[in-house]
Amino acid sequence: MLIENAELEGGVHAAIRIIGETITAIGALSPRPGEPVIDAAGGLVLPGLHDHHIHVASLAAALASVACGPPEVTTAAEFAARLRAPGTGWLRATGYHESVAGRLDADLLDEMVPDRPVRVQHRSGRMWFLNSAALDALLAENAPPPGLERSGGRYTGRLFDADAWLQRALRGTPPSFAAVGARLARAGVTGLTDMTPANDAVIARHFAAEHASGALPQRIVLAGTPGLTPADMAGGMTLGAAKLHLHEAELPAFEAAVAFVSGAHATGRPAAIHCATEVELVFALAAIAEAGAAPGDRIEHASVAPDSAVGEIARLGLAVVTQPHFIAERGDTYRAEVAPALHPILYRLRAFRNAGVTLAAGSDAPFGGTDPWTAMQAATSRQTRAGAPLGAAEALTPEAALDLYLCAPRNLAMRRRVEAGAPADLCLLDRPWSRARMALGSVQVRATVIGGRVVHDARPGNRPVHDARPVNRPRRHETR
Repeated sequence: MLIENAELEGGVHAAIRIIGETITAIGALSPRPGEPVIDAAGGLVLPGLHDHHIHVASLAAALASVACGPPEVTTAAEFAARLRAPGTGWLRATGYHESVAGRLDADLLDEMVPDRPVRVQHRSGRMWFLNSAALDALLAENAPPPGLERSGGRYTGRLFDADAWLQRALRGTPPSFAAVGARLARAGVTGLTDMTPANDAVIARHFAAEHASGALPQRIVLAGTPGLTPADMAGGMTLGAAKLHLHEAELPAFEAAVAFVSGAHATGRPAAIHCATEVELVFALAAIAEAGAAPGDRIEHASVAPDSAVGEIARLGLAVVTQPHFIAERGDTYRAEVAPALHPILYRLRAFRNAGVTLAAGSDAPFGGTDPWTAMQAATSRQTRAGAPLGAAEALTPEAALDLYLCAPRNLAMRRRVEAGAPADLCLLDRPWSRARMALGSVQVRATVIGGRVVHDARPGNRPVHDARPVNRPRRHETR
């Protein structure tokens, strides 16, 4: 395959030849007889983007669920209307936040939907709300888990940190990943790191099957339980970090956290620790310091990071994987509910870069939007959905925002580039960088290539890749 009339980073224009799964040449290249050709029309060609923190199975389920939180749903009336949509059997709703209709319980959900089982997932992903019909169905054949809240001798319908129990009780099987794969491909994402802490050998087999079928064409790094091994990584998948998900309200024993980090290192894996509060971050940094940091250790989110924590992260040589789009998606809620003194240190970006911390970004989908381009826009503007500034000093340049998605997934300190010998994982934009950088949120991906294969094609008229004819045609190329 030849991609002609392409802009490369730095403003150079050239053609890119792909043979098999590899970029073999870049420069003033002419099509060979029978060689498929893509006309980039002057658009920028980048290495494919990588989502460094995503939850694919949860996202696949969410795409088949009812959205019931901001920005789609903002009032109790809208929420009730969503739940009362026609249908029978289980109703699964996701993305709920207390700002919509307060703290849910079975009684409130029964008023809205008394005649079918309903489960509503909180935006944090840690909590489900069940109506009475759902409680009856789940408890008919299953013992209640510790996370099912009880008050006054009855269950409230609030279920905490019990996804594994819920899946077993529902006799669920992992969903198809086809909708996720297509959505990510449309955004130019050619690789992903799934950071679900419960990932085990069973879900690894499902990932491998979905990848082999083409449903999830992206290259996959699978983080998860300490029990995952390289032998579980069929189909070219890569083993990622061991994931520790901290909850401030019930932190593990400090010795147990230290042992988790040390155990990951003993198996040759880095540790990744979820830190959504300042307390969680301080606890995680102390545990890593006690265990001894290893290459690849990373902090997920670092949602609240004071200067002292930024300095300690830099001292330990840790990477941070953040979600810049949360400032846009959740910023107005943060401004209303988070103490003003913390606003400047929410989802920091520039402070980490200035301290020399390796920084990458991921969607955290389904708990955040999947579009990396709107996330880059948020990283440069630091504006909420209502247009209010939030931590403006943390804004990045467009180039630095793009870098967050071009880190090598197994070595976040290394930045990937379009060059001969690199994998043919590419993202073709609909415009040159000089225009893209001015409005990152409006960028459209014209084509996405993974392993030398076009997996998304949105060129005008959806023209197929054409075969080059052995004729001489005038063209202008600059050698890289």
